[in-house]
Amino acid sequence: MDTQNSVQEIKLVSIGNSKGVRLPKPLLQKYAISNPLILEETPEGILLRSKDDSKLSWEQSYKQMAEEQENWNGFDYTLLDGIEHDEFDD
Repeated sequence: MDTQNSVQEIKLVSIGNSKGVRLPKPLLQKYAISNPLILEETPEGILLRSKDDSKLSWEQSYKQMAEEQENWNGFDYTLLDGIEHDEFDD
């Protein structure tokens, strides 16, 4: 993906009682933008991105882990490694 920043001036358009923007078709294609979209307010400004439906739910993750027969036996030992009683606790 091209990481070079592009600056374009766009205009707000009226949509009923709201305002919207029109995004150029090449931009929509470049970033595979389609419905639904996520609008996120960040300290730097507004981030507009496609909704990523490819993320797995907890149930889907568990099923996929079971199918791949992942071994989490060592996880119990990390829970009991004693770090919860370190010298920095008040």
